[in-house]
Amino acid sequence: QVQLVESGGGLVQAGGSLRLSCLASGYTFDSLAMGWFRQTPGKEREFVAAINWSGGNTEYEDSVKGRFTISRDNAKNTVYLRMNSLKPEDTAVYYCAILSEITTRSIINNTSAYSAWGQGTQVTVSS
Repeated sequence: QVQLVESGGGLVQAGGSLRLSCLASGYTFDSLAMGWFRQTPGKEREFVAAINWSGGNTEYEDSVKGRFTISRDNAKNTVYLRMNSLKPEDTAVYYCAILSEITTRSIINNTSAYSAWGQGTQVTVSS
């Protein structure tokens, strides 16, 4: 069955960096796009970034542009989220998810466009 497993979260000081990984299995990884979302208690899950099947097309939420980089290694069935210049407001549980393709922002911003989710990894940024 389809499985997504995130890792790489942790506690970091403001200004620091982390790299999240999402290992996928149970489907043809290099045929589908992927996305990262984040969620804090009491709030809806928020779009962070997406990448198409080849890695040639990416999208980012405005607040992370220039700080976060999404990438993928299709040989390793893994998508990454490199997070630099972290801020306390980046504190959240981060989830990876499967997206069929990158279309419009209004679609990829919506959790309903994603067909499977990982269990999440906690990122905490201290001030």
